[in-house]
Amino acid sequence: MTNRTAAGTVVIQDGAAAAVALDPVRARLLRALREPGSATSLAAELGLTRQKVNYHLRALETHGLVELVEERRRGNMTERVLRATASAYVVSPQAWALVAPDPEREPDRLSAQWLLALAARLLREVGTLITRAGRKRVATFAVDGEVRFATAADRAAFARELGEAVTALVARYHDGAAPGGRPHRLVVALHPALPDAGPDTESDTETETHTEESP
Repeated sequence: MTNRTAAGTVVIQDGAAAAVALDPVRARLLRALREPGSATSLAAELGLTRQKVNYHLRALETHGLVELVEERRRGNMTERVLRATASAYVVSPQAWALVAPDPEREPDRLSAQWLLALAARLLREVGTLITRAGRKRVATFAVDGEVRFATAADRAAFARELGEAVTALVARYHDGAAPGGRPHRLVVALHPALPDAGPDTESDTETETHTEESP
């Protein structure tokens, strides 16, 4: 299910384990369990009920992401103390492929779910390309920037013009019948910037373009 590296990081290769680790509550528990803790101490630390913490801990333990350190008697109860099995976890491209959202199932280009599905596919495919390339460079290109719109109408107009410009550029260079052609994936994304980007971020956005060469 997992491979432990010398750096104390576990690479998750199993899709079911990846799905468990990527759950937001369980990810918080894994961070907290870098130091040993019990369901009672974790519930107080994270503001959750002990029953809910126990439920998530069982799932993490089933997939080998946490392990038992000791059992303590507390009156008529036995308190189980657990800790994470590694200091950090990385989901391998192979496991991510089994739990990532599918862009074909989220066709709405204005949907945040579709953007997430595209980002998941980008991560999966580029990760696979890097793994296959070994020490060789992978032919990629990316643009990252930030634009602040005065109004929502300006944002909509920008998105429309950007889509038209990219479509025209793709039409100019795409040749589906070229012998020995080298297909690439192109992703253009626009989303609100996160709060730490500035004091007022509701109209802040980022744009990105990515291409990667298929193997």
